[in-house]
Amino acid sequence: MGSPSKSTGLIAAAVSFISFGTSGAFVKPLLEAGWSPAAAVTARAFTAGLVLLPFVIFLMRGRWALLWQARWPVLGMGLVGVAITQVLYFAAIQRIPVATALLIEFLAPLLLVGFTWAVSRRTPAPVVLVGSVLAVGGLVLVIGPGAIQAVDPIGLAAAFGAAIGCSVYFVIAARPNNGLPPVALAGAGLLVAVPVLALVGATGLLPFTATFGDVPLFGTPTAWWVPLLVVAVAGTALAYASGITASGILGSRLASFIALLEVVSASLFAWLLLGEGLAPLQLLGGLLILGGIASVRAERQKVEPVAEPALV
Repeated sequence: MGSPSKSTGLIAAAVSFISFGTSGAFVKPLLEAGWSPAAAVTARAFTAGLVLLPFVIFLMRGRWALLWQARWPVLGMGLVGVAITQVLYFAAIQRIPVATALLIEFLAPLLLVGFTWAVSRRTPAPVVLVGSVLAVGGLVLVIGPGAIQAVDPIGLAAAFGAAIGCSVYFVIAARPNNGLPPVALAGAGLLVAVPVLALVGATGLLPFTATFGDVPLFGTPTAWWVPLLVVAVAGTALAYASGITASGILGSRLASFIALLEVVSASLFAWLLLGEGLAPLQLLGGLLILGGIASVRAERQKVEPVAEPALV
């Protein structure tokens, strides 16, 4: 059986960033109803893990040894790629504007470029450097130029930690994991993250509150579990499974650049579903991100990809 084509990887990456982009529109009603971000992401991860569990059991039947052999990637995905990244992001937005925290977290592709540069001691190709500039410029326009401002240093450190965690997610997802299916890595990782997130809530490190009445969803009172289920299935289970699949095919660097389109996708869903304005600068930013992705992909087509950076 041949390896998946690049087209399959690009389709998986598109499914991932579109799925992740739905999260904001469906989490917002929960947050407005009194859910804290930490409680929402814990419930989201737990529900998504349960959604993927039957698929994990089906895929792993007779092959449970693979899960033990890939225990370190699973732990890394759950603890760093999901739990620590989310905790640091929410800790950041308690101290700095959400736009600033998003901008820093989504610098993960640049961290991967810099890390590969440092490890391999090979200067990135000019198209990669140009792509990085275009992508970051587009990211600033989509999130908002106001994201660049002097803010709390502890909040900045937390956001930068979230960016490192995001980078680790792409590296783990891109590395061979002893034949462990991407869906199994996603499902197991999400379930590993849940007790860590719950512990953070229990210790009071982050506010942890939830309400269980009706919430306003697109102007209509709806049971609280409806938006939670949508964000768990589409914005988490499908998003992580397809994102890990894409990284395994495309590599961590290209997959991380494509993932920047999540902010564009989120803006489009907020416009379509919540009626939030979509400024021309945001559309221009989306085009710049696409230009950055095209540049990075062009470099991958010219040369053999370097080995994925090892985790130590």
